[in-house]
Amino acid sequence: MPSPRTRDTPQANTAPAGPQTKPAKQRDAFFDNAKYLAIVLVATAHAWQPLTDRSRSAEALYMVVYTFHMPAFILISGYFSRSFDMRADRLQRLVTGIAVPYILFEAAYSVFKKVANDDPGHPISLLDPWYLTWFLVALFVWRLTTPMWKVVRWPVPLALAIAVLASVSPDIGDDLDLQRVLQFLPFFVIGLCMKPEHFQLMRRREVRILSVPVFAAALVVAYWAAPRMTSAWFYHRDSAQELGTPWWAGVVMTLALFGCSMVLTACFFSWVPRRRMWFTVLGAGTLYGYLLHGFLIKGGRFWGWFDYTWLHEPLGEIFITLVAAAVVTLLCTPPVQRMFRFAMEPKMEWAFKRDAAELARGRAKS
Repeated sequence: MPSPRTRDTPQANTAPAGPQTKPAKQRDAFFDNAKYLAIVLVATAHAWQPLTDRSRSAEALYMVVYTFHMPAFILISGYFSRSFDMRADRLQRLVTGIAVPYILFEAAYSVFKKVANDDPGHPISLLDPWYLTWFLVALFVWRLTTPMWKVVRWPVPLALAIAVLASVSPDIGDDLDLQRVLQFLPFFVIGLCMKPEHFQLMRRREVRILSVPVFAAALVVAYWAAPRMTSAWFYHRDSAQELGTPWWAGVVMTLALFGCSMVLTACFFSWVPRRRMWFTVLGAGTLYGYLLHGFLIKGGRFWGWFDYTWLHEPLGEIFITLVAAAVVTLLCTPPVQRMFRFAMEPKMEWAFKRDAAELARGRAKS
């Protein structure tokens, strides 16, 4: 889930500190590295999806990556939402950093589908997120509920119970993609409950070594399961009944996938570099890469880019993987961030009361 950059997150300060100046904290390179690597996996998995019908290996890789890439994003989003409360400046940033981008990109994606897919009847509806924009709706809802998760006694079991109930409730419908909001909720709540020492534990050498056979076993199981189950389970957007299975399958699959996702997410975090890398700076722009790469993925489907036979061969699959990684990397760069900041991080001080806007400015300066 990529999380939008907030001004509460410590930023690197390159200015020299004077004798009376207290040095500013730097961004933690680990989390920026994790967000960048996760967005690369998101983009490559989206690029693999058209290949899965003809390649069992591509389907297995797709299933393994889908098990943990969004849970990892969502967990980080929850971790950095721990300080959220109903203070005016934070509510203002919730609107400008999540709600406004959702409105703009939901409209943009809907218009894009109308034009690029020759589908003039496709509706523009803020109640029915299309493709990638569901994450912004979910993040908005999750963050608003943060104060509640801080006061309940057993937040993670409660969130998991809600996810299980959602998986067996077909009447929830498609409005605001609430199935995904509820079924992915436990990962956000776990992020809220985590402390720095939990990430230190996952980065131990023993965990890194153990993650290798775990990932290998996951690939073997996915290769076996690829022709036997639908990958729709990994999207968490439908109930068990909507997938044509009995209700109890939703309970079993939700709990099983939750366990698998947590294990593979821990394995993923164990291999994330702790020091600054060449791509560390791109971690602040993952929301840009997330929302923008979808136009190319969907455009490629609409315009037949994936129809070439050679792309469904091993060298073609490697080529698609490299192109997807390169494109999403480019979309996370600072020049792209500056170009689209008007849509991703609008200030909109005119829309808020003066005291809230001044408080937000003060927090940004500090």
